[in-house]
Amino acid sequence: MSCNWPVVTLAEITSRIGDGLHGTPKYDDNGDYYFINGNNLSNGKIVINEKTKRTDESQYLKHKKDLNERTLLVSINGTLGNIGTYQGEKVFLGKSACYLNVLPSVNKDYVMYVLTSKHFQDYIHNLATGSTIKNVGLKLIREYEFQLPDTETQDEVANVLVSIDSKITVNQQINKNLEEMAQALFKSWFVDFDPVKAKMNGEQPEGMDVATASLFPEKLVESELGLIPEGWDINYIKDFGKVVTGKTPPKKVEDAYAEEGVPFVTPSDIDSDVFVSETKRFLSESGVEAVKKNLLPAGSICVTCIGSQMGKAVISPSEAISNQQINSVVVAKDYERNFLFLNLRRRREEIFLIGSSGSTMPIINKSTFEKLAVLTPSEELMHSFDRAVSSLLSKIHQNAIENQTLSSLRDTLLPKLLSGEIELDTQGEVA
Repeated sequence: MSCNWPVVTLAEITSRIGDGLHGTPKYDDNGDYYFINGNNLSNGKIVINEKTKRTDESQYLKHKKDLNERTLLVSINGTLGNIGTYQGEKVFLGKSACYLNVLPSVNKDYVMYVLTSKHFQDYIHNLATGSTIKNVGLKLIREYEFQLPDTETQDEVANVLVSIDSKITVNQQINKNLEEMAQALFKSWFVDFDPVKAKMNGEQPEGMDVATASLFPEKLVESELGLIPEGWDINYIKDFGKVVTGKTPPKKVEDAYAEEGVPFVTPSDIDSDVFVSETKRFLSESGVEAVKKNLLPAGSICVTCIGSQMGKAVISPSEAISNQQINSVVVAKDYERNFLFLNLRRRREEIFLIGSSGSTMPIINKSTFEKLAVLTPSEELMHSFDRAVSSLLSKIHQNAIENQTLSSLRDTLLPKLLSGEIELDTQGEVA
């Protein structure tokens, strides 16, 4: 049990703890190396995207640290407590990323779960300095104490937790593939007009039966959007249902939030997933009552409409209320939901550009959002498309629910395994 496990510090189980460059390197948009900080760390991984700054090799060689297969990363400035594992990426660190090189005699994955634990997260948040931008010094990281079991127990605990996270990762990859399949069909039918062009060439549209092919016109005509299939309409977001701008409960409602209740969706709850999987806050009955006119039914499409994350689109799988930074579409006809969602999902950059024109803070208000044009096929074709993609999105939702369950299981087991409150049997299963 935990009372017999020795107490160690992070300094004692690592060969080195340090941070990155206290300054700014020379950037090169065509460089092969990335300059990362704490905000590039998420869920045990280094996240590199289109906004990550690049440099050439000379800057990398000048500022690189001793990162290797034993390296864990923690954000220690600004956003605190993000965790990453170095896996050979072409990166070097900024000052908000701390690196820990774990000794070969200690299970690195076990230490990673120690860093994700509530005990460590509370430790760095409670002892951080700075009023506006929080900071955790390397001394605090080195001095953090925790109980470390024998190597065999470390391996068993890490294996259980890694297996859960691996299943979550597999589901996430499956969902990514399923969405790509749905988007590929949307693009073929409603962006590239492949079936229409095939019929114009006297060919049978590829990959569909005769009945479905008959729903596509045989001609493209000029429109304000350029060439579009004959007979298709140019509608607007507002034509698909009611547009609702979210609202935060007034401060005078003291008990507006609760541990459980109606999910309160904010931009920080919206990531790359198709569905809102979880929210950081929930509204109580009194909180919902204060903003009941803004209540969103299950299946509403939520789109972030302000700030750097503007244009992200997700589906709320349950009743929800959002804050004022989100415009949502309460779709009037169920069979149009997947079509409109996939349309909006692929237009993030367009929405961001519209909202960025003439404003310091990117924002797109309700009236502008409502008037976004949507090229709309016939009702019969919309039904056909919905039948084609609904099973894909349904499977995505099922996997998302399973991942919620797995995450909850991991978060429940984590502190109990790290403290020895529960033990594993000889097969590495919870005894």
